[in-house]
Amino acid sequence: MKILAIDTSGERGSIALVQDAVVVEEVALHAPDGFGQVLFQAIVDLLARHSLAVLDVDCFASAIGPGTFTGVRIGLTAAKGLAESAGKRVAGVSNLKAMAFYGEAHTRAVFADARRKDVYAAVYDSSLRLISPEVVAPLEQWLSSLQLVPDEFLCQDFATYSVVIAAREDDFKDPAALEANYVRRTDAELALKVSP
Repeated sequence: MKILAIDTSGERGSIALVQDAVVVEEVALHAPDGFGQVLFQAIVDLLARHSLAVLDVDCFASAIGPGTFTGVRIGLTAAKGLAESAGKRVAGVSNLKAMAFYGEAHTRAVFADARRKDVYAAVYDSSLRLISPEVVAPLEQWLSSLQLVPDEFLCQDFATYSVVIAAREDDFKDPAALEANYVRRTDAELALKVSP
């Protein structure tokens, strides 16, 4: 099975080609002016280096957040669009779940900088099932709210191939069913909520 994974959820992104659970190639992306300007050419180039076309890809995977709102939307839209046009399935994987994949302990607390003095955080078990829900909160507040002390704490940059590896077979679905996982409300939603 060939999977093309896209992660544009952070300041830096990447794409990866995976075949039968082996990472064939991963390409780091840095686009200060936005991933929309470089993503599709990078995908075309990656596939061409391996003599593949979009139709040769069996499934597409995308990081669905949490992360930057625009970045998440670009990657998710690209994966859904490619899957839809090729008649293939797509998987969306939480960046926090992908990070938890790299843990070794039974309970894995994962967190990442959410800016504004907050972190995106959650606790997963070794089967990548949520024990404590994904939230956005100040680190100290989140730690004090935990009902258990996790065996391991992970805080690292997101990696595209972790998105692919963390995607289970039943995660792949029709592109129309895939949604972003922002965790935090957008500024527009917050402003609307407090406006009279």
